[in-house]
Amino acid sequence: MESVGSTGLWFISIAVLVALLVADFVVTHRPHEVSMREAAGWSAFYLALPVVFGVWLWNAHGTDRALEFMTGFVVEKSLSVDNLFVFMLLLAAFAVPPNVQQRVLLYGIVGALVLRGVFIAAGAAMLAAGTWAFLVFGLILFASAVKILHEAMKGVAAERDVSAMRSVRLLRRLMPVTDDYRGTRLTVREHGRRALTPLAVVVVAVFATDVVFAVDSVPAVYGITEDPYLVFATNAFALLGLRALYFVLHTALAKLVHLNHGLAIILAFIGAKLVLHWAHGIWPGVPEIPTPLSLAVIIAVLATVTVTSLRSRRRAEARTGEPGEKATAPRD
Repeated sequence: MESVGSTGLWFISIAVLVALLVADFVVTHRPHEVSMREAAGWSAFYLALPVVFGVWLWNAHGTDRALEFMTGFVVEKSLSVDNLFVFMLLLAAFAVPPNVQQRVLLYGIVGALVLRGVFIAAGAAMLAAGTWAFLVFGLILFASAVKILHEAMKGVAAERDVSAMRSVRLLRRLMPVTDDYRGTRLTVREHGRRALTPLAVVVVAVFATDVVFAVDSVPAVYGITEDPYLVFATNAFALLGLRALYFVLHTALAKLVHLNHGLAIILAFIGAKLVLHWAHGIWPGVPEIPTPLSLAVIIAVLATVTVTSLRSRRRAEARTGEPGEKATAPRD
């Protein structure tokens, strides 16, 4: 199927993406605590954008492409919520001041966009080389699903020693780190030499975790559509609003104790879809999973884990009289 992404559309999309990121950097240039009203306004804006794009896609390229985009967007948005868990963990572990938290989130989003751009290009090259890429992607998603489910079943504690991350240890060996934050500055000159601020360390930690999410998310959306432009669009729309969404969902995220169980099921389902697609190319009699069914399954899983998470939380609070069990930590 021919890609909907013409050269002109790619250029316009990247230009709009850069403009939105620049606008976000302008908004976060002055350190300040984010109010719920501000966060909700930006979240509504970034949720409206993919809806508008989906309507345009439906008018310009038909129902099938619009459905592929919206299904891919739901998958990527689900996985991006797991990103928010990691951001929450890192911001707490590094005691990031509230007035600079959104700058850390923005750096994380930019890093995720760059990494996913690289993985999208690599995925497109693999698909061009042969249908075996679908099998590889499927196996990657199966492995990710098993890992996430294993950690979720073990109830991995959210408090992890972030300082033990290899990237953080290496950074601290290379340069000194100041004892306190210096606004939004990543480096300062102290005692005659250049030193990193804790903000730089947490940003590097965020970049390191972005790699893991890129490995999962790009094959997942390739399981929905083979169009590299739509893969790019779903990732961009899902990631752009994370900065604001974090502050809207900060409290609610801790209540979604079964989210990782749901993400594992979704990744395994899409992995099966990819493997069946690969097998169908070799043996035409093998059935494929249609996109409308994929969307229905994904929404049903997300709705189910939301309901079970809230019920589990209420039961825990009823037993102990205290806030419910902590959410299991996502991938690192």
